[in-house]
Amino acid sequence: MGRVQLFEVRLSHGRVVYSPGEPLAGAVRVRLAAPLPFRAIRVTCTGSCRVSNKANDAAWVAEEGYFNSALSLADKGSLPAGEHSFPFQFLLPATAPTSFEGPFGKIVHQVRATIDTPRFSKDHQCSRVFYILSPLNLNSIPDIEQPNVASTTKKFSYKLVKTGSVVLTASTDLRGYVVGQVLRLQADIENQSGKDTSPVVASLLQKVSYKAKRWIYDVRTIAEVEGASVKAWRRAQWQEQILVPALPQSALPGCSLIHVDYYLQVSMKTPEAIVTLPVFIGNIAVNQAPLSPRPGPGLPPGVPPLVVPSAPPQEEMEAEACSPHFLANPVSLSTKSHSQQQQQQPPAALSSVPGAPEPRPQDGSPAPHPLPPPLCISTGATVPYFAEGSGGPVPTTSTLILPPEYSSWGYPYEAPPSYEQSCGSADPGLTPGS
Repeated sequence: MGRVQLFEVRLSHGRVVYSPGEPLAGAVRVRLAAPLPFRAIRVTCTGSCRVSNKANDAAWVAEEGYFNSALSLADKGSLPAGEHSFPFQFLLPATAPTSFEGPFGKIVHQVRATIDTPRFSKDHQCSRVFYILSPLNLNSIPDIEQPNVASTTKKFSYKLVKTGSVVLTASTDLRGYVVGQVLRLQADIENQSGKDTSPVVASLLQKVSYKAKRWIYDVRTIAEVEGASVKAWRRAQWQEQILVPALPQSALPGCSLIHVDYYLQVSMKTPEAIVTLPVFIGNIAVNQAPLSPRPGPGLPPGVPPLVVPSAPPQEEMEAEACSPHFLANPVSLSTKSHSQQQQQQPPAALSSVPGAPEPRPQDGSPAPHPLPPPLCISTGATVPYFAEGSGGPVPTTSTLILPPEYSSWGYPYEAPPSYEQSCGSADPGLTPGS
């Protein structure tokens, strides 16, 4: 086993998640089978971001550091056989960004210990990764409590002959959500044509932008819901709910190499219509009860939306004459499929964040001394989130979130762009229809 039987970094109380500006304490433990001469024993606390050009590649092409603090635990001497413990403490900077891990880059915070031995002897090193969570307060985002509404009009055509148009309007009750919250979606479809539309699809998309030599984009479908089609000359209304799973927060304040965005995309294949709504994912919920979905901005409850004219007056009159049921009340659209696993319980999101409810025992007994709950780490681009229960961190192979493989994507999605195509764009923003 050698002279050094144990060499490890332990954090106080077994904590793994910290907040910016918080002290981080622990100890370096050493167990020796025989005396060990050394020149110095040091411990460092570092935080950095690294980005690569290729997925899951350790050849970093861009890197930025956030903090690098070092302490000398012991000067030149000799450690006798037996167990030794060297306590340490660091103060984490208030500007440290949230930990993150994705296929093209990651933000890593760790404590590393080193025993510097005399010349021609082997140095000994060990490290311990910890996570920093800088909560995103959704209330700091302007108009976050307002409904999110967007609309598009697409024309139907058959063999270059115009047959009518379809108006697709999508809205959400809020503009920002936290993990475990329900996103309420409403889609209004006005089929002003003599042809049936294709099924309507709503997808929660995650887009992570990595700044390597050029911007690289990783777009994933987090959740997907499919509704029915709309008959000719009919108006339909589709209401659905999407449970926000464990996801990294929007943006990553303090980091300039990685940016996280979320979008709710509502689309149809026939006609090809896409509406994209930006959505924020945060850690502190909006301090307002969710509003009921509205068919459009500025319309009082109970008033149906106006039909947007999309044809000359004469064609519109002919269309109304051929469609006596179009002006009737909109029909309710059914849901055909949902990608989320309904049988799984959502994790309790960030129970240690100020303002979040503390878990209470079910039997009414006094709450025990709060201990750091285990981590729940999502699939793909990840960040640690608290989950109730006992045990260690859930690995990244957890089935908590199962975004489909790119090869299985159906319409309205295509295979992701190649690396050359990704590097060909310098704008990290998501354009409608992309």
